[in-house]
Amino acid sequence: MSQTVDRALSILPLLAEGPANLEQVAGHLGVHKSTALRLLRTLHEHGLVHRRPDQRYRLGSRLFALAQQAVENLDVREVAQAHLLELNRRTGHTVHLAVREENDVAYDVTYIDKVDSRYPVRMYSRIGKPVAVTVAAVAKLLLADLPEAERRAVAGRLEYRRYTARSTPNATAFLAELAKVREQGWATDFGGHEESINCVAAPITGVDGRTIAALSLSAPNVVVSAEQLLTLLPQVRRAAADISAEYAGRPLGGEQQPT
Repeated sequence: MSQTVDRALSILPLLAEGPANLEQVAGHLGVHKSTALRLLRTLHEHGLVHRRPDQRYRLGSRLFALAQQAVENLDVREVAQAHLLELNRRTGHTVHLAVREENDVAYDVTYIDKVDSRYPVRMYSRIGKPVAVTVAAVAKLLLADLPEAERRAVAGRLEYRRYTARSTPNATAFLAELAKVREQGWATDFGGHEESINCVAAPITGVDGRTIAALSLSAPNVVVSAEQLLTLLPQVRRAAADISAEYAGRPLGGEQQPT
């Protein structure tokens, strides 16, 4: 029975490349055409494949419906949690996970998970608390992924509060920062929100490659400098890539992240 299931599942990646006829499916599986036909009929009955008028088979609409339902029910926080804990274990620094809330205004970015550092100095951030979008590294990643027209509209609506001397001063500077983030694929906040706190962040992407969440690593100057924290960016990017892969159903560690 397990061999039958394995063969049936092996048909789906083949059809993902494009329609195939019975002979092609049999050749792909290395079985007789009668065996391939039996497997295709079973998949067809469940709506996972569809037979076209030209007698070739393609993926069925039921498969897409199941995939969409799975994505809609997937909780990025649940997927990310083990990776957040591991990143915290390896570095000892505070780890955050943030998302842009659906159905809210485009600049509403909120922490949905946090793992505190191992040292006594703690950050004031809290799960469920909105972030300072004009300076926070996670917010820059989430807003940088917006289409250009929407980015400009959001930048024009924001209030550019001067938290520190390093805070983003205006919309022009903010758009320039978002452009830089889009190009390099990661973001920083070196004292823009709190003078003594530095942060590096990387995007978590969904099945379509769009940014669905952002992962950050933060630490105070008294523990590590901004330059020292930046050396941990490859670990942050790897953790974000692994969360993205698990969320999208891809093998972990399959894509090398640049350092």
